[in-house]
Amino acid sequence: MATRINYNYEAAVTYTSLKQNERLLNKSLLRLSTGLRILSAADDASGLFIADQLAVVSAGLEQGNRNIQFAISALQIAEGGVSQIFDKLKTMYQKAVSAANDINDPNARLALQRDIENLRDAILKIAQDTEYNGIRLLNGSFNNVKIHYGARSVQSLSVSIASVLPQQLGGYVAEDAPVPLVDTTNGVQAAITTNTAYSVAAGDYLQFTFTDGTQVTLNSLDQLGYDFNGSGTYILDASAIANTINSNATLQGKGVRAYAENVSVAESAFNLTVATNETATVNIYVGGELVFTKNYEEGTYSLDQVIADINDQANGRLIASKDSTGTKLVLEAPNGETISVEVTAGVTTSIDLGVFLDLDNDPATTTSATVSNGTGSAVRVGTLTLMGIENFTVEGNGIAYFYDIAGGNPLPTSGTFNSLNDIDVTTNKGAEIAQTLIQSAIRQVDIIRSQIGSTIINLQSIYDAQAVAKDNTDNAENVIRNVDFAKEMTEFTKYQIRMQSGIAMLAQANTLPQLVLQLLR
Repeated sequence: MATRINYNYEAAVTYTSLKQNERLLNKSLLRLSTGLRILSAADDASGLFIADQLAVVSAGLEQGNRNIQFAISALQIAEGGVSQIFDKLKTMYQKAVSAANDINDPNARLALQRDIENLRDAILKIAQDTEYNGIRLLNGSFNNVKIHYGARSVQSLSVSIASVLPQQLGGYVAEDAPVPLVDTTNGVQAAITTNTAYSVAAGDYLQFTFTDGTQVTLNSLDQLGYDFNGSGTYILDASAIANTINSNATLQGKGVRAYAENVSVAESAFNLTVATNETATVNIYVGGELVFTKNYEEGTYSLDQVIADINDQANGRLIASKDSTGTKLVLEAPNGETISVEVTAGVTTSIDLGVFLDLDNDPATTTSATVSNGTGSAVRVGTLTLMGIENFTVEGNGIAYFYDIAGGNPLPTSGTFNSLNDIDVTTNKGAEIAQTLIQSAIRQVDIIRSQIGSTIINLQSIYDAQAVAKDNTDNAENVIRNVDFAKEMTEFTKYQIRMQSGIAMLAQANTLPQLVLQLLR
């Protein structure tokens, strides 16, 4: 120990130690009072940086989950609107099925048409008015909307909801009918054999091609026609094709339906006069089967009489009636089968085939359809209407459907989009087409609805994953930034004891210079 009084080294060192201990004690006190281990960057520079970055990520995850909740709310509103539209479409479909029943008179069908139009207007309003925060959800404008869910840039999900406006919902329709065949010198079998476009032979086909590349080919004789009167010659028939299409599993899976119709309004006003001492024979075939035959003796026969003759003998396979003028014969095959008329006339009897069938657009080069002193025939194949949920192309080879008879080349035909605005159930055919269009609309709406549901599920999964990530991020920040109270309390106690000890020792150190006084006595 030095005997100096101007500088008390022990006291100075003790004081310095006391100040350091005081600083540590105060910091420990602040840590315990704030719960933070890092009070300033000086406490842990790298730790503060990491903790701050984790805090930013946590805040981003929290806001991202809020964004997800907003998006889910909007999508739930959209799904509710689409659900209402589905209910309206289901009711429309029921009314279209009802309208397809021929028990309905024209007034009943008009009432059903008005109901369908009202339902369509309701769908329009729902599609136009469903919104979230002023954003339209179902009119097609909610397209490629970004939902930012993450804590970082470019962490977003693109969401689109297709339009459910009535003009955007519907299906595809292709309709074609072969022109009639007239042969004034041959019976039906000879006529269709000579005109191969009206007969079905090996190599003939109808082929469907869909946008995804799927192809379906119909190419057997009975898929395309009927055996004519058991002769082994197959005649082209819309009903046979429609039945084949409607029973084909692949086409059914593609939502394709076919409708065959054959209603012929005669070309000319009815006139059947048989010369004296002569007989005229009239045979009528439906789908290749003889359903009416009668020998008319000399005389003149009225339209009413011939209509009665046909209806008495045809037993519903063929329905005869008058047109609106009351002067022309109307022949209808209820299932859309081919109607063939074969007339044999005497030497001086002349019979116009046009009084029996509609011969419009006859491709024959003859300028007359009159049969005299021989046998002639006229064939009218029904109209084939094809309906599909998705677009398709159909092309025929060797048969009159979708076939350029004059040029001899197959003509592929694409379906034309028909929307809900095009529905007209005032006829049986219109009601049948309406069913397919509404089915297609229901399928579209169901797809949109399922996509909305899938997006909600996806967003909810992201939300749950980010909630877990946020918890873990907060915990990681807590490990770095926050104080361990058990450890810090131990440190605080240590500093507190050292502080008390330091003060006591400082007091002792301050008394050391007084020992010099002993030397001065």
